[in-house]
Amino acid sequence: MNQYVTGSVIKELREKKHLTQAELAEKLSVSDKTVSKWETGKGYPDITLLEPIAEAFSVSITELMTGNAVENMNLSANMMRSDFYVCPVCGNVLHSMGAAVIHCHGVQLTPLDPEEPDDCHRALIERVEDEYFVTIPHEMTKKHYISFVAALSSDRIQMVKLYPEGNPEARFKINGVRKILYYCNKDGLFSMNVTKTRN
Repeated sequence: MNQYVTGSVIKELREKKHLTQAELAEKLSVSDKTVSKWETGKGYPDITLLEPIAEAFSVSITELMTGNAVENMNLSANMMRSDFYVCPVCGNVLHSMGAAVIHCHGVQLTPLDPEEPDDCHRALIERVEDEYFVTIPHEMTKKHYISFVAALSSDRIQMVKLYPEGNPEARFKINGVRKILYYCNKDGLFSMNVTKTRN
């Protein structure tokens, strides 16, 4: 039978924290013999102890159970790496700054892959004082429309939700914006670099 928390993981984490078996036992209100049994595979921690054990080692319960350390590499910190998802059932727009598994209405969504716009989807990006004014020459019927427009910089995202029969336009504070993304419900996600369109 596989242990849900292996003794070797407990021992390794205890030693990394420079704790003796007795010190760990005291933190958990168990005996040092109990800790020894866990580490030698002669016993298992009670399930109610998983959270206190994880806290004692400053790890998550997932790390404790798998034995794999989760290191925050801060890879998702740059908003320019954002992914967008659109639910095909309800049209819900979701956003992530890194790898994610996203579901809506029981459907697992895949991130949209932005493309260079064709002539029918090319946005006009104008600088008006401290804002970018984005207009997209696109029909806005109930069956074919631009769903959202987003402005990305390295540290923030600005997003405007659009609706059928409305105007396909948006205003964004400049604030280091480098990219404009917009989504056509039939043709997908389009991306334009702002640096190429500044006036």
